[in-house]
Amino acid sequence: MNATERFLRYATIPTRSDPDSTATPSTDCQFSLARLLADELTALGLTNVRVTDNCFVYAALPATPGLEGQPCLGLIAHMDTAPDYPGEGVKPQLHPNYDGGDIVLSATGAVLSPARFPSLNGLKGKTLITTDGSTLLGADDKAGVAEIMTALERVIASGRAHGPVAVAFTPDEETGLGIAGFDVEGFGAAYAYTVDGGEVGELSYENFNACEATLDFRGVNVHPGSAKDTMVNACLLAMEYNAMLPSAETPRHTEGYEGFFHLQELHGKVEQAKMVYIIRDHSMTRFQERKALFRKAAEEMNRRYGDGTVEAEVEDQYYNMYEVLKDRMEIVALAEEAMRAAGVDNPTHSPIRGGTDGCMLTYKGLLCPNLPSGGHNAHGRFEFAPVESLKTGVRTVKALVSPELLEQVILKKEC
Repeated sequence: MNATERFLRYATIPTRSDPDSTATPSTDCQFSLARLLADELTALGLTNVRVTDNCFVYAALPATPGLEGQPCLGLIAHMDTAPDYPGEGVKPQLHPNYDGGDIVLSATGAVLSPARFPSLNGLKGKTLITTDGSTLLGADDKAGVAEIMTALERVIASGRAHGPVAVAFTPDEETGLGIAGFDVEGFGAAYAYTVDGGEVGELSYENFNACEATLDFRGVNVHPGSAKDTMVNACLLAMEYNAMLPSAETPRHTEGYEGFFHLQELHGKVEQAKMVYIIRDHSMTRFQERKALFRKAAEEMNRRYGDGTVEAEVEDQYYNMYEVLKDRMEIVALAEEAMRAAGVDNPTHSPIRGGTDGCMLTYKGLLCPNLPSGGHNAHGRFEFAPVESLKTGVRTVKALVSPELLEQVILKKEC
């Protein structure tokens, strides 16, 4: 089975995670894909295949004779799809020999257009997989799952020599909670790569430092007809607070290494209001400054309106993996060489404007940059993936398994 066939099969299995759940997995439907993958891994001949109670799929590909002493390579992708958009009833659509123009998504009439999505401009002549407009596609990250599975099948079928490989498919990456249950020690890899999102040729080893910040405003509600000098409107307090933050430092106005304050939720009445932000920055120094500014604005509101008017709570979520990887860049160099071997002439790097399972695993002691799985426009109805990108992903993973490449990049440095 090739990567496209696998992806089309996986995409139809609902695995949407639930950000309001604290359980792992956050949705039981993720077990359906987990069990299917475990069956496929067993059929391929991998060992120690298991699905855990919290929906992690683990497996091992033992080294061929003579290569048992090589460092164990880890390959990881996540099974869940984003809660941002419907993920049930996915009907992938194939568009062979893309003509470079608009694609009308059949279920809704929505238009996938190069004018709005410039990444389409370089894909004329490719075969694209899109949604029908009523759901997301799930290339984030079922494309990565399909690429790993297909690469393993081809390595095994070829009989080529390889070192030990550990495989994991994880739940709840999209909620940021699943990876806390990852068994790093039991996984047994010396280093690993997530194959998760990103356009072909784009290697990622930097990500945001991140936190969630919550504000609770307490107002005073009286009849508006007699409210002078008495009423304190919590909704207006929230608006006043937001105006104290830099207006141009939001997701809409930032790119690259630029951080932001992002207001995700705002709800309330006169008596009480709540705001939920996420705060992001690649620089740890600027990240700490942003958190300090957030707290200082809350202190100013309490100075203006009295203690207890607003309570601010800030909780760190994850950190930039580059701060750990910068001393082990041979892991990145190996990925670049694998991408070149797969036909990517000039691998590029851009900072992830988000987080990955890999950044959390890196801070748990498992170095884990991110390889692209080839998808575009994740988390919505305009998501798509070129078939050719899936093929490149398979070739990249196969190259990573090559003992010659490992010898050239990793073991040579260690010697």
